[in-house]
Order: sequence, then structure tokens, then C-alpha cells
Amino acid sequence: MLNIAGKSRAWRKAAARLNAGIVSRAREPAFYAKLGVADTVDGRFDLIVLHAWLVLERLRAQRLNDLSQALTDALFVSFDEGLRDLGAGDMGLGRRMKAMADAFYGRLKAYGGSPDEGAMTQALGRNLYRGAADGHAADVARYVLVAKARLAEEDLASGDVDFGPLP
Repeated sequence: MLNIAGKSRAWRKAAARLNAGIVSRAREPAFYAKLGVADTVDGRFDLIVLHAWLVLERLRAQRLNDLSQALTDALFVSFDEGLRDLGAGDMGLGRRMKAMADAFYGRLKAYGGSPDEGAMTQALGRNLYRGAADGHAADVARYVLVAKARLAEEDLASGDVDFGPLP
């Protein structure tokens, strides 16, 4: 029993580090200033989800299911805290969290179903750029493929994440 609790604590610690790495990368000014991602709550959410998808895909490939679940839990705790920081009250929080969860899992499905640069460009255009005609979706798609290849070489069990160079 104690070993299980210790392992769970280690996964939560690694998940917190992965979450911090995801959020740090999603906050990079290059995405907003150079690549036209909206510097809004929605734009920041979408970049967090995109980077979370990259990490979750790698964790799935490594069969680190417990760490994947711990990371998902950490992400949703941070979404909840973010909504509360923006002034969401308890009455509307459940509805907003459900909408975020639907968006989160919908984007994971969209990105996971994008096997090549063209499909990823389309998925990013619909989700990250909210359907706005933007020439930067292809640039972000290329970045995603490079980051995915970079992560394929990494063992994320430690909680350290390196997405490679910024676009």
C-alpha cells in the first residue's frame, strides 16, 4: 500500500513539472506576436491544449498511463483555478468546466486524427485560429511535427519536457 502511495506522489510531482513545462511553452510570446494566435483566454487555452496533446501522445506511446492521468488531472485543476482567478463563481463553474472539457477532448481528437502536415494545418485552422483565414496555421503545423519528433526521443517519466525550438 505504501509503495502505491509513493508511486502516486511521484506521478503527481512529475505531472506538475510537465504541466509547468506545457504552460511555459504555451506562454511564449512568439506564438502571439509572430504566429497570430489570439492573446486571449481562448488563445492561451488552445496553446496549452495543443502542447498537452503533444505530451499526452508521448506518454501514451511510453505506456505511462498513470502519469498521463495525473497530468490530465493537473491540467484540469489549473483550468479550474484559472476560471476562479477570472472571477467565475461556484454557480457557473461546473458549466464552464464542462465546456472546457468538451473543447479539450475535442481538440485532442482533432489533433490525434491529423496524420500529416496538411491535416494538422486544417485542425489548427479550425481550433487554434477558430476558423479565421490565417497563413500561420501551416507554420504552427510544422512546429508541431518537429516538436512531436523531438518528444518521441524523450522519456517524460521524470517530468522534464523539451519541445525543441520555437517556430
